[in-house]
Amino acid sequence: MAEVSMGSSGSSSTDLSPEEERVFIKEIAIAAESNSKEGDTFYLIAQRWWHEWIEYVNQDQPCNTNDGSSLSEHCDSAGSTTLKKPSMIDNSDLIYDSALEDPSSAGEIIDTLQEGRDYVLLPQEVWNQLHSWYGGGPTLARRVISSGLSQTELAVEVYPLRLQLLLMPKNDQSAIRISKKETIRELHRRACEIFDLNSDHVRIWDYYGHQKYSLMNDLDKTLDDANLQMDQDILVEVLDMNGAASNAHIQPLHENGLVDEDSTSLLIDPSKSSLTVAGGFSSNRNAFRSGGVEGSQSFDSTYTTGVTTRGSTAGLTGLLNLGNTCFMNSAIQCLVHTPEFASYFQDDYHQEINWQNPLGMVGELALAFGDLLRKLWAPGRTPIAPRPFKAKLARFAPQFSGYNQHDSQELLAFLLDGLHEDLNRVKHKPYINSRDADGRPDEEVADEFWANHIARNDSIIVDVCQGQYKSTLVCPICNKVSVTFDPFMYLSLPLQFNTTRAITVTVFSCDKTALPSTITVNISKQGRCRDLMQALTNACSLKQSEELKLAEIRNNLVHRLFEDPLIPLSSIKDDDHLAAYKLSKSSENTVLLKLVLRRRDQKAGERENPVQLKPYGTPLLSLASRENALTKGKIQCIVENLLLPFRREESIVSEKGKSDSSIPERRSARLNNSEEDDKNGGSRKAKKSSTSEVIASKLSLQLDENNKTVKLPDNEAEAIKLPPSAAVTIYLDWTAELAGMYDITCLEGLPEVLKYGPATKKARSEPLSLYACLEAFLREEPLVPDEMWFCPQCNERRQASKKLDLWRLPEVLVIHLKRFSYSRSMKHKLETFVNFPIHDLDLTKYVANKNLSQPQLYELYALTNHYGGMGSGHYTAYIKLLEENRWYNFDDSHISHINEDDVKSGAAYVLFYRRKSDDAGGNTK
Repeated sequence: MAEVSMGSSGSSSTDLSPEEERVFIKEIAIAAESNSKEGDTFYLIAQRWWHEWIEYVNQDQPCNTNDGSSLSEHCDSAGSTTLKKPSMIDNSDLIYDSALEDPSSAGEIIDTLQEGRDYVLLPQEVWNQLHSWYGGGPTLARRVISSGLSQTELAVEVYPLRLQLLLMPKNDQSAIRISKKETIRELHRRACEIFDLNSDHVRIWDYYGHQKYSLMNDLDKTLDDANLQMDQDILVEVLDMNGAASNAHIQPLHENGLVDEDSTSLLIDPSKSSLTVAGGFSSNRNAFRSGGVEGSQSFDSTYTTGVTTRGSTAGLTGLLNLGNTCFMNSAIQCLVHTPEFASYFQDDYHQEINWQNPLGMVGELALAFGDLLRKLWAPGRTPIAPRPFKAKLARFAPQFSGYNQHDSQELLAFLLDGLHEDLNRVKHKPYINSRDADGRPDEEVADEFWANHIARNDSIIVDVCQGQYKSTLVCPICNKVSVTFDPFMYLSLPLQFNTTRAITVTVFSCDKTALPSTITVNISKQGRCRDLMQALTNACSLKQSEELKLAEIRNNLVHRLFEDPLIPLSSIKDDDHLAAYKLSKSSENTVLLKLVLRRRDQKAGERENPVQLKPYGTPLLSLASRENALTKGKIQCIVENLLLPFRREESIVSEKGKSDSSIPERRSARLNNSEEDDKNGGSRKAKKSSTSEVIASKLSLQLDENNKTVKLPDNEAEAIKLPPSAAVTIYLDWTAELAGMYDITCLEGLPEVLKYGPATKKARSEPLSLYACLEAFLREEPLVPDEMWFCPQCNERRQASKKLDLWRLPEVLVIHLKRFSYSRSMKHKLETFVNFPIHDLDLTKYVANKNLSQPQLYELYALTNHYGGMGSGHYTAYIKLLEENRWYNFDDSHISHINEDDVKSGAAYVLFYRRKSDDAGGNTK
């Protein structure tokens, strides 16, 4: 690499080619990325200059369509013309004009900058090399800090805290920039330095709301841990010689948070301090992302670290976290970005405020929300501290006061209800006595209920968010049916979290006339095998002389027998296949016979190769006594009895012209012959019918001995030496002749433990769908004992069955995924990944009103996310700006662009859907 020297103009005097510059910077960037750590320095560089340099160094590169749209844009001109080398670095677009004239404010960048649009963040090594080649400036250094809930992620702190220092009793004021990772001790020292005070006589207060909120005396605590936020007031209190504080009044700042013109403004020079000159930051996986360097031949003009800053265009303004207020911020952002609300509250909504509604907040909640919405939609605003709104919230809903974490859905429910009452156009609510359906058409009853509802509740909230569902109650005693149509503001869908699980088992009966049957039982998820066996015993009416053998069938063999009653049910998977065999009670002198069917398997193209016998169907089980010799004849008789339920009736009729009426007697005779043989030790020969002889001649049976098949002896009376094991496997080769005599279709495939219906195995491996949650919500089920219904016909409370159906859908459909469950002893959060549609949520088939002319289609435009556990998690919001057709992550004050593919996650909590505009005709309101 040639030596680099700087000329008077700041440009490099070397003759490096564009390609050499590109490769050199690429290597530096990759090395910097792999070694990035907390405390590293990054530098802002103007996006405009960076784009010009990207064009220059990529001019000889071929167009690579795999590198993204930004690279393809460069490829349009790449190689067609010779681009001029960029002039010196110019970052003047990133700072206020006053900063160019006032050296004391060097590094004070414009509040509305956005990474990727206005600037790019470069590692120190990359900046140093570019600056040595091109010169220019000003230099805008920023530090890497730890971030995220676990403080293990790295981020570049682009904007530090801007704090307003208020000096008592002198009424001096000063603005200071300081990293949130600095300590209270450092803030105390800087305050004393600014006002030229003796540190021994100074103490500082968190002056939130212009009140002494808390004394900041834990000097080793970071400002981040102290929950200090952007533009927060800090009271610098000077004590007298006796240690007493003055009661002098501090003049408040202007409403916009700026100090008076004669106040001091201080920015800590990053070159002289470990403090960063940055403010809002957003966690990201790496402090540096190489962008076009990684996996690409050329650099990308969208080179970015992924660290986000502040919203600049309308609708991209963040909310400061006042201390565990992320639950509030996420809900507010979703409501604010609901187009109908944005339009309504930016218009003159004051005329609709209901000042006298005793159920409302005297209009104060609506005014506070409207004011906050207007600020959030104002262009070019820095993140807003929603303190006035939170104060109103705490006044009217004390449960949300303080700085504890709360449920964002509970807040959302309160806001929607509170805003509705504040904006209810009905000033005097009439009393209306709703009638029951009494057999009238649903359409008539639904419209009547809705008209009654609107007569008392009419607001923008009702217009936008309220729908109607049909509720059907049926008395279990007198079958009285009650139908009502009730309004809803949102749908709370279960995630199918149950304490029990359904297990499906195929039961084979020892009654040789019965075909196998399928039984589904509900067992505690925490249960054991004995619980399943007890449920099956009850379900299949097991006799005192019988017992069940439970087996898992895999690859047409008995994979395992559940003989240990303490085996946890968690070892049984949903796609397993279980079979239960009703057998006579076993003893030490019995052996379990497992009959495995085999059939010839010959693959296409292998005609010259010998065919193979492979297990087929479902094994059948029976018991035999060890006390008496087990002969081939006995085994044949046992096999005949096992196959008897599957005997084709036409084959019996064809045998010597005998009629179907002899079937029960014939089956009974065979069973008795087998039992007598067991009792008499085979000393008395069974009197076989000609049919039995025919069948026996067609049974090709073999015995499994140490994984080797052995043919049974030719002499039917010859005793067979059994292995010492408790179970013996017998193979029956299934032939076309046997297939003509027996129909074993039901043995070819057992149902799974949990059958998912027509879905394929691939579908079953996917996350729980939103439609499945909706179906669970609408499913008919009995009321819980605490909510029993008073039946007017019985004149008593009854545990009626309840069925919900959607009837009228709102313009904006809010869906709450019930991730949290509560009990006296436990709080639980479900981490279930719900696969929800982003486009075309189709609810047509779930709407009971069949008079709709249009499909009920919805589009997702916002959602809240919850990360972490109960009470200690974090809320964010994903919101789509409809005009831009782009998704953004609203993480308190930090806003960043996200891909639509990243919107779905296991953290999704409250979903906001909007009716598709081309389907507006389907609205039934």
